[in-house]
Amino acid sequence: MPLDYLATAAFGLEAVVARELKSLGYAASTPQPGKVAFAGGVEAIARSNLWLRAAERVVIVVASFEAEDFGQLFDGAAAADWARWVPPDGEFPVRGRSHRSQLSSVPACQRIVKKAVVESLRAAHRVEQLPETGPAFGVEVALLDNRATLTLDTTGDGLHKRGYRPVVGAAPLRETLAAGILQLSYWRAGRPLLDPFCGTGTIPIEAALLGRNLAPGINRTFAAESWQAVPAEAWRVAREEARDLVRPPLEERLLATDVDADALKLARRAAEAAGVAEDIHFQQRAFADTLSRREHGCLFANPPYGERIGDPREVERLYQSFPDVLRRLPTWSHYVLTAWPDFEPIVGQRAARRRKLYNGRIACTLYQYHGPRPGGASQAPAPPKETGEELLGSGSAGGETAAAPATPVPAFGGLRPEAARQAEEFANRLRKNARHLRRWPAKRGVTCYRLYDRDIPEVPLAVDRYQDQAGGLWLHLAEYERPHDRTPAQHADWLDELTTVATRVLETPRQQTFLKHRARQRGTGQYHKFGDAHAKIVVEEAGLRFRVNLSDYLDTGLFLDHRQTRSMVRDDVAKRRVAHGDPANEGAPSNGMADGNAAGKRVLNLFAYTGSFSVYAAAGGAASTTTVDLSPTYLAWAEDNLRLNGFTGPEHELIQADSRALVESLPVEPLFDLAVIDPPTFSNTKRGGRPAGDGGVADWDIQQHAAPLLNQVARRLTPGGVIYFSTNSRRFKLDESQLESLTPREISRQTVPEDFRNRRVHRCWRMAAVR
Repeated sequence: MPLDYLATAAFGLEAVVARELKSLGYAASTPQPGKVAFAGGVEAIARSNLWLRAAERVVIVVASFEAEDFGQLFDGAAAADWARWVPPDGEFPVRGRSHRSQLSSVPACQRIVKKAVVESLRAAHRVEQLPETGPAFGVEVALLDNRATLTLDTTGDGLHKRGYRPVVGAAPLRETLAAGILQLSYWRAGRPLLDPFCGTGTIPIEAALLGRNLAPGINRTFAAESWQAVPAEAWRVAREEARDLVRPPLEERLLATDVDADALKLARRAAEAAGVAEDIHFQQRAFADTLSRREHGCLFANPPYGERIGDPREVERLYQSFPDVLRRLPTWSHYVLTAWPDFEPIVGQRAARRRKLYNGRIACTLYQYHGPRPGGASQAPAPPKETGEELLGSGSAGGETAAAPATPVPAFGGLRPEAARQAEEFANRLRKNARHLRRWPAKRGVTCYRLYDRDIPEVPLAVDRYQDQAGGLWLHLAEYERPHDRTPAQHADWLDELTTVATRVLETPRQQTFLKHRARQRGTGQYHKFGDAHAKIVVEEAGLRFRVNLSDYLDTGLFLDHRQTRSMVRDDVAKRRVAHGDPANEGAPSNGMADGNAAGKRVLNLFAYTGSFSVYAAAGGAASTTTVDLSPTYLAWAEDNLRLNGFTGPEHELIQADSRALVESLPVEPLFDLAVIDPPTFSNTKRGGRPAGDGGVADWDIQQHAAPLLNQVARRLTPGGVIYFSTNSRRFKLDESQLESLTPREISRQTVPEDFRNRRVHRCWRMAAVR
């Protein structure tokens, strides 16, 4: 007579367990979440325990009955045939659970069932004592809606304990969950598999076991193996069957990578213990370096959740990198298990399917992004939609009956139909602009200039051309923030396409082309360092040399839109340097200290950045330059630029300080003849600037602080001294009524170079100090 069994499973994996049982020849159903019912002979105990991959344990249903009070519970438990399984010396601890039932006290239910089993066994075995010194028979009483189900555990240690992992790493993935995820995917043996967060190797090991048809329980023992009621022959036959069905090593080795070398050591040991070490290639590699030349594979990722391991801010940055990394595998399908609540908004696109799962007690979601199938536009049929799973889209997004799109669609990335037209228009405009400006280096001595400046609204890029001293060409592309409907991965592919167009049209090596994103600053955001490629070259401008860094920062170190302004500063310094009485200086005010002094002018450069204005002023014959910036990196850069042009004397002072604080600390007397002030729109740096009232650092806001700073500088200028003031803020409004001793004249039109089609790239004023 067949026995009734239940295979318990984590919520969300019931259908996977049911399919596993079907493959073993047992019809299965799911009477309630977490339970899969099936029937079979006593041999089913051995076969199901050996073969079930996604189940947690296998139990025998001993009795099931209504139990609205303790009397009914006792009578039903006492009437069950416990003696068939439990011998006189058997150990039978009782566990319990209750849900939506009148008998809500689990300890009380456990005591009642224990007492009933004792009486049943004593009567059936005709003994007075039950020493419980023999094999273990785990009893469970489960009450649901006033119905009691009594079971015996045949498994012992949970089925997730395969026997190949003596030591576990931090926050391990449950083996049964890993096996379930694999069976919910499109992966099959012979198809590439990559786990970029493999940790101690659970997913690739379970995949190798599945691909080679290795029974997951072949290397362990089970509670029912010590039961007299389960013949040893059943276990022998089941294990022999399992060994006969093993397939040869995988032809396509699985790739498992992780940044943690210690975790990889544990993973290799576990793979060896499981007998699949030759089927997996473990490699130490960061997720950012994920790449494969194989096609139509499956990527499984169990990244940090920020709960048991991983700093939440670092985890969020990691998830933000997913689109850019996963788009490198355009023909792959991707399966990401995470407890992070906003995963889809962070990666910028919805999954084809979602399934709620549990990793231990952590509620997670399996996000499934399906790529194109080999040789076709749509993916192979996926397992049908089941309880706990959300299905979105059609075709390659997971619908098994929808018509396939004409063109294979990557899970991440890909170019939209309009991309080809946009790329062609961009190429044509670049050719036209390059022809127009091709004579600039020889004719004007300008080797760094803007070739493209958002000329086409659909292509919001700025393209700057740099020429190094050896004549090599370099490109710097900056993307301006603009609304679009591409996913982050699609947008990255689109930018790559436009970058390729620029390198081809302008005949520039790809390794000498750099792309950055220029977003509008908001809130407390600050421009930050992009990387450490150190693509530094020396360029020439107006006979002067400057070091630029094309890779590591948003800006390169030389603002090309201020080329004209720099020339004005140099000419102003040179003109005012001529001796008193020279006709060229006729009409200029003279104070005996500056305008009529052949020794030259004293120049103050605030918010100096990399000191290009200081270099121009020194080239114009300035008697001294004072270069001020809060950043030690930029100040060292400015010193390098001065040195490149031979300006190394003590008269060229460099001061690391907050510009406002420095000016206020200076005595109110004529210290400078000319000042350059090109501040940021706002700044909230914490690197020791002005002290605020609460002990912090006061923010800089150009609208609020520009006029007070201009007045402070004016008090330190000689009569007739000049301030060049500029800003990139389009919202800035100069309130002349706030200026105490300055006469401003806007010179923005004269200072924006011809190669900048955006005539509003900056605003600039020349302000004369008056007494």
